Amino acid sequence: MNNTPGQRTWQRFKQNKLALAGIIIITIIVLMGLLSYLIMPDKTPWANDIMLQISIKKPGSTFTILKLQKKEKLDTLNVFKKMLLGQPSFYREIPITSYRFKNDSIMVREYIGDEEKSEETKYSLNDVVGNTNHLTSTNLQSDIIKNHIERKTFWLGTDIYGRDLLSRLILGIRISLSVGLMAVLISLIIGVSLGALAGYYGGRMDTAISWLMNVVWSLPALLLVIAISFALGKGFWQIFIAVGLSMWVEVARLVRGQILILKQVEFVEAAKALGFSHTRIIIHHILPNIAGPILVVAASNFASAILLEAGLSFLGFGAQPPIPTWGGMIKEHYGYIIMDAAYLAILPGLAIMMIVYAFNLVTIGLQDAFNIKSQNNNV
Repeated sequence: MNNTPGQRTWQRFKQNKLALAGIIIITIIVLMGLLSYLIMPDKTPWANDIMLQISIKKPGSTFTILKLQKKEKLDTLNVFKKMLLGQPSFYREIPITSYRFKNDSIMVREYIGDEEKSEETKYSLNDVVGNTNHLTSTNLQSDIIKNHIERKTFWLGTDIYGRDLLSRLILGIRISLSVGLMAVLISLIIGVSLGALAGYYGGRMDTAISWLMNVVWSLPALLLVIAISFALGKGFWQIFIAVGLSMWVEVARLVRGQILILKQVEFVEAAKALGFSHTRIIIHHILPNIAGPILVVAASNFASAILLEAGLSFLGFGAQPPIPTWGGMIKEHYGYIIMDAAYLAILPGLAIMMIVYAFNLVTIGLQDAFNIKSQNNNV
């Protein structure tokens, strides 16, 4: 039995081991991004649990943490909301070096440095645990030891604000992937629409759209995105639109060129002879035949969008703090590259490099699978 064109394309794609590796890497990264709040050590919104006393601590650093019950009442979110938004912390966390109980109080020495020793600070047992007047002092002490004092390890260290670097790296996946996805969708909608109109109808419409494409194409992508960001303002959603509006030209040029070729072939002429509308001919007869090249450009644009978002965040035009972005993390810590904390900037840089490399591998695999070069040569 003969395979369908889609099956033959998948067979060719599977033969490219590097492209398959790229798909596996992207799948793992997507799963980490979706489940980020469920797998991160710091599950607070935007992984923004600040402890300035332990800023810029090396990977693997472990501290004893005293957790003071917050006075304001916080709801425990269900799993779905927690996965989307994170769970606000019920405690105020204080790193300590030692503690001891004295009557109805706990005496702690707060951590202020590896070689510094602070004075003892006194906290009421009830203040630590909350409203538990019905418990005895002995029970309060047992509850504090069990539930309010813990050893916390920061596997990738902490940033300049004492936040868990691993948590912010994982959560940064969401920002990069969401910007890439939305930017690609916007660029496809605009690019396919304008490219199809220019290529199919030709004439003055083609001249006007081609002029617009040439103008936008002549502008550096980063400068164009910065200009759009100035117009729309800084923010999370604005970056989607800014990056998407800067990437549609490549899609439009590709679609226009393909349609200029395909609108002369027999099946399009037959569709016209049967009286099909222009919209149906474009959507149902032409676009499915150029889906391969469009998919290749989309994969390439995904990687470009991630790089653009990282560059914008580094320049301060991307998503604003405390939202964790890989470009923003590099901006905050690039000065430490020449110090003994270079990993603070290198780790998010490696994350950007890995995801962009994975999408580039997939792009090359798709290009070979759809056999785009030989198609172009045979036309």
